[in-house]
Amino acid sequence: MPSSTSIATIAPACDTLSSSHIMSSSILSSSTSSRLASSQISKIYRQSSTLFLTRRLPESLSTILPVISSSSDEDTVNDASGESAPIARASRTTRIKVWSLYLTILNAVLELDPEEGKSAFGSTEYRNLVSKVRDGDVWDEVVSNGYGGEGDVDSDVVINLATLLLAHARTQKVNQQRLENYLAASTTPNLDLNSRLQTVQNGARSSTKGTGTDTPRDLNARVKILELYTLHVLLRNNEWDYAREFINISEILDEERREAFLQALQSLQDEQEEGRRREREARLYEEEIKERERKERKEDERARERAIMRSEEEDYGVEESPVIANGNESQKARSMNGSTKGSSARNKALTSTARSSKPPTKAVAPPPSFIQRASTIIANLRTVLENMAVNSSRNPFLLLQLLICIVGVLLVVGKRNVRERVKRLFAQGFAKVQRTAGMGVKVSYI
Repeated sequence: MPSSTSIATIAPACDTLSSSHIMSSSILSSSTSSRLASSQISKIYRQSSTLFLTRRLPESLSTILPVISSSSDEDTVNDASGESAPIARASRTTRIKVWSLYLTILNAVLELDPEEGKSAFGSTEYRNLVSKVRDGDVWDEVVSNGYGGEGDVDSDVVINLATLLLAHARTQKVNQQRLENYLAASTTPNLDLNSRLQTVQNGARSSTKGTGTDTPRDLNARVKILELYTLHVLLRNNEWDYAREFINISEILDEERREAFLQALQSLQDEQEEGRRREREARLYEEEIKERERKERKEDERARERAIMRSEEEDYGVEESPVIANGNESQKARSMNGSTKGSSARNKALTSTARSSKPPTKAVAPPPSFIQRASTIIANLRTVLENMAVNSSRNPFLLLQLLICIVGVLLVVGKRNVRERVKRLFAQGFAKVQRTAGMGVKVSYI
């Protein structure tokens, strides 16, 4: 009969063996169910991808949603602890394919026209899908339904999530925070064995990545994530100095990659400065064009005003010139009357004294007679004809030009309207001469 000490020693050992047996059997059943789930999920994935390729987005989304949705979302009463989604029990390759397809469908939904999206999904469902992506809630959905924690998310899925938020999120602050949480969690090993055991029993992937760079593929994915984080997300948030500092202190990048990242960052910053400079130049050029157009409009307005004033002055001068002339004449007459009345006696005295004191003048030659004037005109005409004969002998083209000019004048004068216009001009000129002579006679009379 065994002693009490031996019984106490055997009991914990039996408990340990039974617990290890239960763990191994649970792991075995979990792996079997994982293989079964992967085959079923692969079939659903193929159906959904076929629907997506034919642009049947609502059917494709509804086909893949049961795979990525947890049962706790539908029924939280029967299972208070909550069961993970079927995708969490699939293999890594299948998991990446399914989440990548889901994110691709969401990207296609957000690229739809709003009216087309509401028609395809309904107004409420379309708004929910759009807000899920633009607010960054899709990241929580992926982590809670497919992984044990934020650091356990596959790097390819993280790249797709960051790219989706980079294209459609309202602000990149959420994207920056999520990437920082992922980078911090993925580089910190999980030492909580109870949580890892619970994760294995639930069928989800345990956190065994370490630094996340165990294979060259993981290293390339981590470099891609760093590229998205430093050269896109941080720059959208205008954190250039922090991006440069993060690149310098990153342990993932070697010297060659670090130099390439810094050069790309500098080139992007130079492009941004160049773009700002071009925007300033374009704005200044537009302002100069507007100022030039404003000045041209002002000059046109002033020219039109001057033309209007000039036309009004011309019309006023043509219609009111006789009145102005008569007014001037009356003013001159009044001034002359006033002056002559006051100085009539003095003028008489001055004229009498001037006549008495005037020196003897020379004899004035009599004006030429009519015969002398006629002879002078004939002599001048004779001289002109002689000069014309001499010039024509020297230059015969001059005579031809003269004849052409005379013929042209005769042809022009031969037209009736031209003759009438010439007559009107002569009549107007003669009338002006008469008015001028009349005004002169009036002034002299006054």
